[in-house]
Amino acid sequence: MRVSRQTSTAALLLAAALVLWIVTFERMHGMDAGPGTDLGAFGWFLGVWVTMMGAMMLPSVAPMVLVFARISRDRGRRGQRFVPTWVFLAGYLLAWVAYGLLAYGLFRLVRWAAGGSLSWDGAGPLIAGAALLAAGLYQLTPLKRVCLRHCRGPMHFVLHGWRDGRGGALRMGVEHGAFCVGCCWGLMLALFALGVMSLFWMAIVAAVIFAEKALPAGEKLSRAFALALVAGGVWVGVAPASVPGLVQPNSPAADRARQRMMGMTPAKMKPMQKPAKKMKSPMAP
Repeated sequence: MRVSRQTSTAALLLAAALVLWIVTFERMHGMDAGPGTDLGAFGWFLGVWVTMMGAMMLPSVAPMVLVFARISRDRGRRGQRFVPTWVFLAGYLLAWVAYGLLAYGLFRLVRWAAGGSLSWDGAGPLIAGAALLAAGLYQLTPLKRVCLRHCRGPMHFVLHGWRDGRGGALRMGVEHGAFCVGCCWGLMLALFALGVMSLFWMAIVAAVIFAEKALPAGEKLSRAFALALVAGGVWVGVAPASVPGLVQPNSPAADRARQRMMGMTPAKMKPMQKPAKKMKSPMAP
C-alpha cells in the first residue's frame, strides 16, 4: 500500500509538471525576444513565473515531496496530525515567488537606471556574458555546495527539521525552497541573461537543475555545468550572433516576439506585410 501511494504521489507530481509545461508553452510560445526580453506587466509576469516554476521545479523537488508525504502519512497513522502535501509545496513555491518578485524589481530598476546603454548594439552582449560568467563562478562556491547537498539529501532535513501542523509544513516548504533558491539562483540568472521567455533555454536550465539534484553524479555535474556557463559567458560576450538558440534582440524574430507580447498575433501581422510585396513586384526589372 505504501509503495502504491508513493507511486501515485510521484505520478501526480509528474502529471502536474506536464500540464504546467503545456500551459507555459501556450502562454510563452513566440515571446522570446532574446536577452533583455521585457517582463511585461507585473500581474502577467507573476502568473507566468509561478507557472514556469511549477513546470521547472516539480520534477527536481519530487524526492523531497515524496519523503514529506510518506512521513506525514506515517504520523497520521500513529494518531498525530496529518498535513496534506500541497501545504508543503505551497511553501516551496512561495520561496520561488519571492525570488521572482526580487528579479522583477531589479530588472525594472536596472532598465530605469541604465536607459538605452544596455542595448544589444551597445553593452548588452557584455552584460549578458557577465551574468553567465557570474552564474558559472557561483557554481563553484561553498554556498552552492551546501545548498545542493541539502536538496540532494531530503531525509536529513525532514527528520531533523520537522514542524507540526499546516503552519509548520508551510514553513518547512519555505525553508526548503530557500535552500533551492540558494542552489539554483545562478542558473535562473543565466535564464534571464539568455532570455527568460525562451522555452528552449527554460528547458535546458530545468534539465540542468534536475541533473544536479536527482542524478547520482549530480555534484560532479554541477562543476561541469560551471565550466559550460563560464565558456558560454565568454561566447555570448564575444560572438553572440554565433550562439545556437540565442535570439538576437535586434533581429526580426525579436521584433515579432515583442509585437506578440503587446497582443499582436502573427495572423494579424501578415496582412500588413503582403501589400508591401505586391507594390514592389511591378517595379521589378
